[in-house]
Amino acid sequence: MSFQPYGKVSILIAVATRWLTGEEQRAWRAYLEATLLLFDALDRELQREANMPHAYYEILVRLSEAHGRSLRMSELAERTRSSRSRLSHAVARLEERGWVVRRDCPDDRRGQVAELTDDGFAVLAAAAPKHVAAVREHLIDRLSPHQLSALAEIGDAVVAGLSER
Repeated sequence: MSFQPYGKVSILIAVATRWLTGEEQRAWRAYLEATLLLFDALDRELQREANMPHAYYEILVRLSEAHGRSLRMSELAERTRSSRSRLSHAVARLEERGWVVRRDCPDDRRGQVAELTDDGFAVLAAAAPKHVAAVREHLIDRLSPHQLSALAEIGDAVVAGLSER
């Protein structure tokens, strides 16, 4: 139930919850468990093999794919689906390692640009083959071509629905 304001009086409205069916619940739980286990495994393996969490790896990847290996911090936050505060802390740790440098944005004094250094690129290049092998082992090679196609379509549908907000 929820309360809806109506002038100076609140009206109690019964809201019917659309509960998940058994099949929907099974799908939801399977998806949730799979993603939690997958990201935990990938994070542990990156920590062990490259001494970095998955979040740092994603930052380095996004910078490596950008023109000039650099992005405005705000754009990097969007691409990594990270808050600006969380990204700022992560980039500070990457700067300490010498993998990223921050510079003032040339066309906006308030903005900053994160740039992947040659050392950062070398670390990413060394980590990428093992990470890709882990993604392949834990996900890609476990799926048939039909399942892989369906997974891509499902991901696209979820992203599109959430991006509309």
